[in-house]
Amino acid sequence: MRLFVGATLGDQVRAAGASAAGELQRRLDPRVRAVWVSPEKMHLTVRFIGHVDESGVARVLRALEAPLPVAPFEVVLGAAGAFPSSGAPRVAWIGLREGLSPLRAMHDECNRRLERIGVESEDRPFNAHLTLARFKDVPRDLVRPTRETLAALRVPAAHCRIDHATIFQSKLSPKGSTYLPLAHVRCADLV
Repeated sequence: MRLFVGATLGDQVRAAGASAAGELQRRLDPRVRAVWVSPEKMHLTVRFIGHVDESGVARVLRALEAPLPVAPFEVVLGAAGAFPSSGAPRVAWIGLREGLSPLRAMHDECNRRLERIGVESEDRPFNAHLTLARFKDVPRDLVRPTRETLAALRVPAAHCRIDHATIFQSKLSPKGSTYLPLAHVRCADLV
């Protein structure tokens, strides 16, 4: 079973993401091919776990069930960008203007808990973002214009409150991914 921990987003943020994605689609050259994330699937990945066999799922859920030592917080959308940072872009995303620090704390706590049960840490730095699209093909002559279009993209102002994380199962299919929530992990009230 393929698992990840994510922060679900409010309607305002998903609508802003959909609006930005629509604007990006209109402004990109038609030769750029991408798979666009639908608004109902937009989220912030806190910790990608990967494949866990059936017997390990219960251990993962138990390891992550206690409240996270992070108070509920606000996320505010920031500017658009792409991964990787140079060359042909593979992912178009929106970053955060606010909320990165508590999301990083959630990520770090999930890492600590998962390491205790033998799940290795991710080998890339944490970078909170809302994925808009995954590029399938950006012709060489369109790499620079695509990056410039992303850099100039105006992201509508949007924010939402995060008070829990969700452990999702990601089911892959030819029609795209389906995310099934398995459990919620609330943020602790740190007053």
